[in-house]
Amino acid sequence: MTIERRSRQAGGGDEEEGVKNDLENDKAILVEDAFKNTAVPSWKEQITLRSMVTSFVLSIVFNFIVCKLNLTTGVIPSLNVAAGLLGFALVKSWTTLLDNFGLLKQPFTRQENTVIQTCGTASYLLGMSSRVAAQADGGNTPANVKNLSLGWMMGFLFVVSFVGLFSIVPLRKLMILKYKLTYPSGTATAYLINSFHTPKGAKLAKKQVGVLFKSFGGSFLFAFFQWFFASGDGCGFNSFPTFGLQAFKQKFFFDFSSTYVGVGMICPYIVNLSLLLGAIISWGFMWPVIESKKGDWYSAKLSPGSLHGIQGYRVFIAIAMMLGDGLFHVLYMLVNTTQSLFQHYRKKEDSSINPDIDIQNSEMVNYDDQRRIEYFLKDQIPNWVACTGYVALALLATLVVPFIFHQLKWYHILVAFVFAPILAFCNAYGCGLTDWSLASNYGKIAIIIFSSWVGLEGGGVIAGLASCGVMMSTVSTASDLMQDFKTGYLTLSSPRSMFFSQVIGTAMGCVITPLVFWFFYNAYPIGDPEGTYPAPYGLLYRGIALLGVEGVSSLPKHCLTLAIYFFIAAFLINLIKQVLQSYDTKYRIHRFIPSPMCMAIPFYLGGYFAIDMCVGSLILFLWEMKNKRMANDFAPAVASGLICGESLWSVPAAILSLVNLNAPICMKFISAATNTKVDSFLNGG
Repeated sequence: MTIERRSRQAGGGDEEEGVKNDLENDKAILVEDAFKNTAVPSWKEQITLRSMVTSFVLSIVFNFIVCKLNLTTGVIPSLNVAAGLLGFALVKSWTTLLDNFGLLKQPFTRQENTVIQTCGTASYLLGMSSRVAAQADGGNTPANVKNLSLGWMMGFLFVVSFVGLFSIVPLRKLMILKYKLTYPSGTATAYLINSFHTPKGAKLAKKQVGVLFKSFGGSFLFAFFQWFFASGDGCGFNSFPTFGLQAFKQKFFFDFSSTYVGVGMICPYIVNLSLLLGAIISWGFMWPVIESKKGDWYSAKLSPGSLHGIQGYRVFIAIAMMLGDGLFHVLYMLVNTTQSLFQHYRKKEDSSINPDIDIQNSEMVNYDDQRRIEYFLKDQIPNWVACTGYVALALLATLVVPFIFHQLKWYHILVAFVFAPILAFCNAYGCGLTDWSLASNYGKIAIIIFSSWVGLEGGGVIAGLASCGVMMSTVSTASDLMQDFKTGYLTLSSPRSMFFSQVIGTAMGCVITPLVFWFFYNAYPIGDPEGTYPAPYGLLYRGIALLGVEGVSSLPKHCLTLAIYFFIAAFLINLIKQVLQSYDTKYRIHRFIPSPMCMAIPFYLGGYFAIDMCVGSLILFLWEMKNKRMANDFAPAVASGLICGESLWSVPAAILSLVNLNAPICMKFISAATNTKVDSFLNGG
């Protein structure tokens, strides 16, 4: 999940950076100077009915997309460009239509656009299900399994999702005005929105929307075409042995997924290459060697999906790499945060000794900053409201969550909420410095702590996964809100409108996300490692919980040793990369060092999606070689269209599956002892 934030930093980054440069270098559209004669609406006027309806529509669309990505690989790129373009296109088209009929009462403003952007089921919940528990062998007891249902999922999300919003509100002025944290994603989104509402930017946005819809249509139709050849398991283009049947057996093939080609165009090159490298190391070398030890290292009678067999090596070595990567970044962020706070403290002491420093800084405030500070301080959210809201919601969650998960006691939840604001501050501050959200890492730590605290007999697996949800929800919503405050600061949007739109968006998510997940859960065999939706993080999170309750004694032979080696390797790779990034400013070798977190994902899933993403990288690279400016302007729109088109085809495909209407053809490659043949036949459906 960490990849989501890392790729978001680069996802759409070229276009957003280009927009930023246009705004900074083109005198005709100097940010606030370009909006000097435009009235800024009040915070109530920024939250309009049309913005809420648009947000609701986009929330449904992107929930389907993100849910599909989560259930296939867990790699989620930034969809800021797609959300910004679609939000702008929908409302702009509506207001233009009303204006043509003379019915437009309120023009479409950048503040309203920002509110739309703000409003836009976690894998830990899937890890509780009996489907995933059946794969994990250990801990498969009634106390450690909770079957999923819409009622308790919605209730749990409503109880825990709003707490984080109140935890960070009192620190907004400290983060944005005093420390001047950049929040790269929030800043890039603000520049994108500002550009939409300038004459030059609106013209480019119109072209980008056209390209996005063309890409969307092509991706949707291609997914529809592929459906005709996939009447059963192992059928269709997504099981095409591109590099031969032996490579296909080791999960090396191109599966014609428009979604992951688009994801590859958005993610940084190093992310895609790291995924491919991880697939080569694991499925190309390690797993064939370990499988040759069957009967020695693990029992030959075990099923391929057993965590006591080859699957255990895949899952726990991947977990070790993720934990090593996560531990480094948590420690790095804590050191970075402490160092930065100390520097601010020293600077404050120096300014008290030498008041000329403050005068000099005040003179450096330009017109843009004056306008932004004025509107950022205009509509305040009283600190007592934030503190009271946090305490009240935390107490409510402390009372309600044990009724949903009887494995957790009230004092477990209380302990989580005592430490949550500290971690929320660290995460929000670190996110402002680096754009990395470590919410999933804090969640993994919570799993280990609470699962071992409760123990196996007391239902420690469920307790760990539920506490992960509490911690991740609080920590991630806090950093997301601070990103939105930064976007609002740069677009003169009221902090109050940003807060309330975030509350509305969170409420939408608490309803829409479980509904979308439930739709997939009933239409497909979610969690099947060999199926279309393996939901890898469900088993990975449950594996972490099993480590907490059972310890390392349940691991296959030599699995612990290998896991320790890969844990240390992941930590050291990050350390070397950070050292080079700090001191090697000439050659910048750190750019070519792979990400252990990215390398870990294909250890479990295989390399097929990494090949898709590398194809996306290749397309982008060739496009940039031919016309870099056009690639910067339109590649994110093309990529977003590819992702949206195929992802939304999953909706009619799921409906067809629910009504038992199967595709008419099965295109399947079968390996025989003496020959290989293509078996293409009618299925009669």
